[in-house]
Amino acid sequence: MAHDGQDALSANPIVLDDLLKLTGETIAPAQEVLDKARETLRTAVTVDGRVSGRAVEANQTAAHGLAWLATCVEALRQMQAWAERLHETGGFGDVEQLIHQIAFGEYLAQIQGGIPMNQGEILRLHDLGLDHADAAAMMTAPVATLIRDGNTQAARTRLVELMQERSAEVTVGHTGLDEELEMVREQFRRFSVDRVAPHAHQWHLDDALIPMEIIKELSEMGVFGLTIPEEYGGLGMSKASMCVVSEELSRGYIGVGSLGTRSEIAAELIIAGGTEAQKEKWLPRLAAGETLPTAVFTEPNTGSDLGALRTRAVKDGEDYRVTGNKTWITHAARTHVMTLLARTDPESTDHRGLSMFLAEKEPGSDEAPFPTDGMTGGEIEVLGYRGMKEYELSFDNFRVKGENLLGGEEGKGFKQLMETFESARIQTAARAVGVAQSALDIAMQYAQERKQFGKALIDFPRVSGKLAMMAVEIMVARQLTYFSAWEKDNGHRCDLEAGMAKLLGARVAWAAADNGLQIHGGNGFALEYPISRVLCDARILNIFEGAAEIQAQVIARRLLG
Repeated sequence: MAHDGQDALSANPIVLDDLLKLTGETIAPAQEVLDKARETLRTAVTVDGRVSGRAVEANQTAAHGLAWLATCVEALRQMQAWAERLHETGGFGDVEQLIHQIAFGEYLAQIQGGIPMNQGEILRLHDLGLDHADAAAMMTAPVATLIRDGNTQAARTRLVELMQERSAEVTVGHTGLDEELEMVREQFRRFSVDRVAPHAHQWHLDDALIPMEIIKELSEMGVFGLTIPEEYGGLGMSKASMCVVSEELSRGYIGVGSLGTRSEIAAELIIAGGTEAQKEKWLPRLAAGETLPTAVFTEPNTGSDLGALRTRAVKDGEDYRVTGNKTWITHAARTHVMTLLARTDPESTDHRGLSMFLAEKEPGSDEAPFPTDGMTGGEIEVLGYRGMKEYELSFDNFRVKGENLLGGEEGKGFKQLMETFESARIQTAARAVGVAQSALDIAMQYAQERKQFGKALIDFPRVSGKLAMMAVEIMVARQLTYFSAWEKDNGHRCDLEAGMAKLLGARVAWAAADNGLQIHGGNGFALEYPISRVLCDARILNIFEGAAEIQAQVIARRLLG
């Protein structure tokens, strides 16, 4: 039945068999445009037979645009895989079909007309050196049909109508996960609803540390040993399970969802680069939550350029003495061990002279946050991402035991750190999905309850349209994140996929939070409303674990290499 003058095709889900066939037929044309863009750009940045870093930088907009184009194409591919899995198992209902058709309608239109790299930078195909003839691959009937009929006002309105019929406690649309992972999701969703969400906004307003009782409960639930192998005291679960846990905890509060990241990074470093003695000593402690770690990498004036680190570790008998400054260190005060990156080769000027240490310290208190000799620190006040606090640290002849040189060999620190980036970015993408979902939860409830001009906000098409696009893009980002986790679980190199998931997830989280605040109007700008916190929390996702520009650069170099 048609709605308000719209034809039936745009008002309702496209007929199921037609929809899956239509969407499936658009991936090859999109891939063809991506291949042409990659070939064109590779030619432009190749000097003397090799891709030139200087030429890539000179063509930075095109290079980063290529990363975004590839991310959109991969996102569509994973949405098609999701839809086909659900169709096979009988889970591809009206909600899922609408999400699928809107996602394809929107992302195909972006590929053809302009991909938002951020609010002020729109990537168009001509920025990649493509002309009308190069883009002709996208001029197919299935692409045109989905751009015209996939993401319509009627489709968005109908999706929100169906969303209102479902409980606000559940995720919008089937995720495509197996029963075991859905049970994990439900367990942590209940914890988040009961123990985190009711207190999160006050923790944020008070700029308070997450209570130790919450950390203790998370420890008892196995959060800190989730992916640590069973032989070292962990649960030995998958990276996909880590995504589910991170997403649901971040849906309650990003600070709680990020607690496990510290242990994840430390455990990854030790599993990949530690000696057997280091694994036996540290992994069970991390898994049990007895030892809380923090990552100490970034320095003032270096940012993402880790190869330029200046903090030095000088051999002193069997041990080392560390001197230098670090910044943006999360949860530094009350942790027990630092994964500390420092320069052990004073003659080196790049990443080859760096080493990683498992530097032990005493947990601090409010009165004395850094009681260990040789280190001092001060808090950095931040807009959001509170609950663990950020610090600047100074080391002056700080002692690190020689046995705590990771792997027992100097000069391996940067390589060891690189081996953790896949997992860290997958986990960050999952946190982004959780924050976006939180924005949708809050905004939808407000839109249903708030009355204006005699009716609920949600009854206005542009309000419901915002909510619909949140739900759609959350599912897109979620499927890209799950795919990167599955690749990691199957032993495949996935830095490209993890980078894409993080890149898109951060954009989706920010858009959801921003639109959620817009739905609140002036109230959203008031500190008392939780959406103000979610907006602040969402903003950091485009910066940490690789700023969006760095992330796009890394993806582009992989695509062009």
